Amino acid sequence: MTTLADRTIAALRTNHDRLTAFAAGLDGAGLARPSGASEWTVAQVLSHLGSGAEIGLATLRAALAGDDAPGQEFNESVWSRWNAKVPREQAADFPVADAELVAAYEGLDAGTRERLKIKMGFLPAPADVTLVAGMRLNEAALHAWDVEVAFDPRATLAPDAVEALTDLHAGPLDFLVGFIGKPDALDRRQATLRVETSEPERVLGLTLGETVGFSQVAEQPDIVLSAPAEAWLRLISGRLAAERTPASVTVTGDAVTLDDLRRVFPGM
Repeated sequence: MTTLADRTIAALRTNHDRLTAFAAGLDGAGLARPSGASEWTVAQVLSHLGSGAEIGLATLRAALAGDDAPGQEFNESVWSRWNAKVPREQAADFPVADAELVAAYEGLDAGTRERLKIKMGFLPAPADVTLVAGMRLNEAALHAWDVEVAFDPRATLAPDAVEALTDLHAGPLDFLVGFIGKPDALDRRQATLRVETSEPERVLGLTLGETVGFSQVAEQPDIVLSAPAEAWLRLISGRLAAERTPASVTVTGDAVTLDDLRRVFPGM
């Protein structure tokens, strides 16, 4: 039986291989290009993923040893070291660090994937492998898009990452929409959404009010948003600008518009 943790780890491998192959062909000018991430160059995105992989590996190893995760001082030392690298070093070192993290997740047997608890300083309780690997996949897949869109405005998220992330966001990562969402952008308006995705096909409920969060699918929603799941994931991460929106994305109803939703989910 393939679990969500299995699918997530498999998608981490695919994303790693895809981004590593893409980044290997970049020259100095390519690394200096503005990425899809606000205020970051392509090299800085790769650096961010590399430092995150190093911190993630240390956290996973600590959990396997029954220890607490490294603290903020460790994290800051890793960030400082990666920030001090020149762009070519950032690009060359990212695949090495990311490969170690992906291999560590792949090395977890079925029982460990199910039972391991990982202490994360910003979460109220230890998290399971699905949640922690899912957070890494969310970061890695979106930043891979940030790199690719710098060269191709029609870039899309990797299909296997889309399938896993669609279920992760509506499951163990459902808290992220509340963290990312900015309900004040609606000027106190409230709305219930029925979200219908394709590839994969899912039906989700979302409530916009004093807070933003997933909910039961309303029988009579104010808005029906139909979109490829890939576009839905980019919408809630602030990466669905008008010029990068597929024609198949539609909004039925007049409580909120697609531009309103873009303001609710501006990205980070």
